[in-house]
Order: sequence, then structure tokens, then C-alpha cells
Amino acid sequence: MSTISLPALEKPWAHQVRADPRLLFDIAHAVGGPYHVVYPEQFGDNLRAFQSVLGDRGVRGQVYFGKKANKAGCWLPKVAQLGGAVDVASAPELIHALAQGIRGRDIGVTGAAKSDELLWLAVRHGCLIAIDSLDELDRLAALARTDGPARLLLRVLPPRAPHSRFGLSARDLEAALVRCAELRPHLDMSGFSFHLDGYAVEPRAELAWELIELIAKARAAGLPAQALCLGGGFACTYLAADDWEAFTTGHTDDWFHAGKRFDKFYPYAQGPVGAAMLDAILAAEFDGVPLAQHLRDNDIRLFLEPGRALLIDAGFTVFPVQGFKRNADHGITTVAGLSMSVSEQWKGSEFLPDPILVPHTTIADAEPVASCVGGASCMEYDVLTWRKVPFPQAPAPGDLLVYPNTAGYQMDKNESEFHQLPLPPKIVLTREDGRFRWRLDR
Repeated sequence: MSTISLPALEKPWAHQVRADPRLLFDIAHAVGGPYHVVYPEQFGDNLRAFQSVLGDRGVRGQVYFGKKANKAGCWLPKVAQLGGAVDVASAPELIHALAQGIRGRDIGVTGAAKSDELLWLAVRHGCLIAIDSLDELDRLAALARTDGPARLLLRVLPPRAPHSRFGLSARDLEAALVRCAELRPHLDMSGFSFHLDGYAVEPRAELAWELIELIAKARAAGLPAQALCLGGGFACTYLAADDWEAFTTGHTDDWFHAGKRFDKFYPYAQGPVGAAMLDAILAAEFDGVPLAQHLRDNDIRLFLEPGRALLIDAGFTVFPVQGFKRNADHGITTVAGLSMSVSEQWKGSEFLPDPILVPHTTIADAEPVASCVGGASCMEYDVLTWRKVPFPQAPAPGDLLVYPNTAGYQMDKNESEFHQLPLPPKIVLTREDGRFRWRLDR
């Protein structure tokens, strides 16, 4: 068998859900197609972990859930309950957050070249707005004169990423500071933000350290700068390190259907991850002193915008099996649904954790098979998993395939109603009286 198994790391709740002999099949019967399962309790645990690091390090701050990572509404009441915040980048996202109980002062607004509608709503509700350009600052100032004052951060173009679309260059940043000082009654310049690609600790810590001096400069100009936002990019792990190493060092084209090749994969095993990565950033030393102490000594609040890292282990996706056939040395499984519901494919990569077969009937003496997984459309490239995944028995109509750990970006970043197929609904699980109950997400 020209492949290896890449079992996902999962929390106990996911195993318990699959162990229920009826639950997933009952939901599939009710919705009549593929669906996403989301579990807000795990999301809450992830959020508390980030908040605990800030508390343990003595750093005042706020954790903003990057809403773009998952559109479900069920996360937002949990954010409100735990005293968190939400990061949005569109008017519909802002309206949704408000409707789910998030107060305007706990909403951050990011994104490039924001619409007038988004800026107006953000000013009216007292949101914290990350300004990305001088013209956006001018538009915000005009709104703030009648509906303000407006709370804002100036987004900095990272010196190590000079070609990024996002952030103010050093020259524009100087001009923005002057304008903020001139418009002090209307603009509440609360500090600076940045976002870096990748998942490394050192660049984030170094840029945060450099921006402490910029905050001091803004304060000297009479501005109330008191916050620094690290953005997102907090790492996650999906696979055991040994399994990831075996894949990265050993995979060949014949592990994939039709010899499919990929230029890159998400780093499915890495470290530090999640809240531990935040702790490592705060522990980084400059002039012999941890960054956390520099923030405390300068009375600076730290904001961060994890999306994927708050959703890790908080959901999975279920596809009913529609058919199976053998082709040369491996099988081809076709599921109800489309590969647009596993967004890694639409970024030119592959979601590598093994899908898990939940058979309607377990065959005791079945022969294991290796199979890729295709979607139900008529497009040759509609493939959820190109890798030949080992299954304990041949998938059959009526079985279910569970894609583990898909809550962060995978579920709906690229979903489409191609072929007039409805988008898979999100099913919210709660645990009550020792059992799981489910409802549709609102």
C-alpha cells in the first residue's frame, strides 16, 4: 500500500461523539447531506488558555477572536460570556457580532480599504478600528466629526515584509501620527497593530519590542497610545510529530491519486502552539528583560487576534459516502458534498489528517483498502483528498466519512452552492445530563 496513515490528534469529546452508535447517522438523516459539527465548549477552553497566559504574565490585554476563520454564530456568545472580543472585517460580520451579544467596544475592525458602511457602523458602536492607509484615516476622521470620537490603531507595515498589501509605511506612519494629533478631539489613537505571515515566535516578539518605542513617541506627541496588537498567526498542531516527520521525509507522488503534486503543506506538527506560543512571545528577552515586563513597565495593553488557534479541536466535518470503486492500485470514494468544503484544496494544497470512516455496518473480516476521496460534482479536480488514505474496510453507500479538526478555516472559507447543492449546515453540540444534544447553528 503506497501510503501511510496520518491519524489526527483529537480531544476526548470527538471520540465520544463518534462512539455514540446513532448520533452522527441521526444528524445525517435529518440534514440529508454533509454537515459540520461545532463544539463551543472546546472553543471556550482555548480562549481561556490565551487569557490565562496574559494573566499569568501580568499583562493587561484582550483576545480578539478572528471571526473570518469560521462563520458560525455559536462562538460569539461564548466570547461574550468569557469577556473576550471579536475581530471583524466586513459590515455583515460586524452586524452578526452585535446581534450575538458582542458589545461595540469589544469589536476590532481590520481589513484593507474598509467600506464607508463598515467605518460608519464601527464609529457609531465604538469599535476599535485598525487604520491601513492615509485615505482611510481621512475618511474615518470625516465620520468621527459627526458620529465620533473614533477609536483606532495605526497598522504598521512590517519592515521584514515590505511588499505586504497591509500597513502604513514609515513615511505614511509619520503623517498619520501628525493627523491624529491635529484631530485629537475626534480621533482616539489607541496604539499600533501589525500582522505577520508564518508561525514563528521571534519576529512577533521583535516587532512588538520595536513598537514600544513608537508608542513612547506617540505619547510624547500628546496621543493616548496605550495598546499594541500582535495580529494572528498562532500556530496549531494536527498530527503527532513522528507521523508528520514520516510524511515529510517519505512521501512520493505515488502516495497521491494520479500522481498529484503539491508545492507546500501547512505545518501539521509544530511548536510552540496556541497559548504556549503567546507565552513564548511574552517570555522573549530584550535588554535582558522579558517582553512581558517591558509591556508592564510601559503600561501597554497587548491585543491579539487568533482565529484558527481558538478553533483548534472545536469541530469536524461529516460527508455521507455515495459510492466506492477500485481504480488500479487504490479505491476512489465519492461523497455527498464538494471539495470546496475542505478549503485547503482551494489554496493549492491538501488537508492531510486522515478522514475517519464511520461504517454503517462493520465487516469483521474486511480487507483494508487505500482510497482517495472525491466530491459529488462533475469536475475532475473536485477531490477532497488526493492522498491514498488507508481505511479498515471499503467505504460503502450509507457510511460516513469524518474529516477531523476542520473548524479553523476548513469549514467554510471557500464553500460554494455549485450544482445548486446547499451549503453544509453547522450543527452545534452541547453536553447535557451526560449526553450530547444538537441543534442548528443560528
